[in-house]
Amino acid sequence: DVQLQASGGGLVQAGGSLRLSCAASGFTFADHAIGWFRQAPGKEREGVSCISSSDGSTSYVDSVKGRFDISRDKDKNTVYLQMNSLKPEDSAVYYCATATFMDWPCNIWEYYDSWGQGTQLTVSS
Repeated sequence: DVQLQASGGGLVQAGGSLRLSCAASGFTFADHAIGWFRQAPGKEREGVSCISSSDGSTSYVDSVKGRFDISRDKDKNTVYLQMNSLKPEDSAVYYCATATFMDWPCNIWEYYDSWGQGTQLTVSS
């Protein structure tokens, strides 16, 4: 079974940093894109960033470009999301997901079909 375990959320002040982790198991890590999504209360879920597992190509939504950095550790089957210069509007539940039939481009968000549980990020002003 595909399993994705997100962790690393918490409470941080505006301007601070935090790193989320997504541990993956149950599928061939090298074949599928991994994406990070977020959902704030009353808002739709949005794709934030993704990484191709085959060559590490990355994509970011405009609102996080230059502040967030996605990376992967193939040996650990883990994808990270380093979040810097955090803003209150980044507050949300963050989820990681994988797409069975997509590696690159990785930002066709509706292709993601296996999800982990979320981890809460709260950025105080």
